[in-house]
Amino acid sequence: MARLNTFFLPPDQWPARAGDVVRLSGPEARHMGTILRTEKAQTVRLFDGQGHDGLFTVRDIAKNRADLEAVELAEHPAPEGGLTLAIGWGKSKRRDYLLEKIVELQGNGVIFWQAVRSQGGLPKDPKAAWNEKFIQAAKQCGAVRLPELETVSGGVGGLLALAGGFDHCYLAWEAGEADTPLAPDMLSKGRTLVVVGPEGGFDPAEADRLIGAGFVPVTLGPSILRWETAAVYCLSLAMFGAQDRS
Repeated sequence: MARLNTFFLPPDQWPARAGDVVRLSGPEARHMGTILRTEKAQTVRLFDGQGHDGLFTVRDIAKNRADLEAVELAEHPAPEGGLTLAIGWGKSKRRDYLLEKIVELQGNGVIFWQAVRSQGGLPKDPKAAWNEKFIQAAKQCGAVRLPELETVSGGVGGLLALAGGFDHCYLAWEAGEADTPLAPDMLSKGRTLVVVGPEGGFDPAEADRLIGAGFVPVTLGPSILRWETAAVYCLSLAMFGAQDRS
């Protein structure tokens, strides 16, 4: 069977049962009708980013809207564990790439935090464009859940306020004191947080404070990695570890 075109429907509009009719509007409807030239009676896939997806039949379609009838609905349980990355904020053209990879490699979420060596100021709230990158990546790879997205001010203190929600916390540190390699099995048991510094790395006081709070320092290998490379490395290890346990 050919791969079906996929579109995002907000969770608050998700149908309760097969036979319900929903309306797709805005950019997703334009993508369906104008770009992909979807026609009546075609079957498409919708998802809501919170674990629901299903097959829908197009009942009516126009330039900026589409009415679709639910044919087959599925609900996928939330994972019991998973990896969340806390990444030191920086002005980077590679952020879009990172957001895509977090979805494709099944990351649970990303937290951008204001580090001492961050370039520029961290936005108070996540930008809508970031979530749009999540959606586009999920449409491409078939994901049913969008990662959680958060910005945290207050530096290390802001991170420590969130640490209690995780089973394991690691500090990806390039300093020589970090001699324990991060391994797949360390990322596949429970909810895990890995903190990655900005382009300029951690300020020593930041690392000391995190370690003092119980974060385990780990190494990602002999190379000093760019922050998006470090993030993808961690995500790949976590995905491999999850597959190995299944």
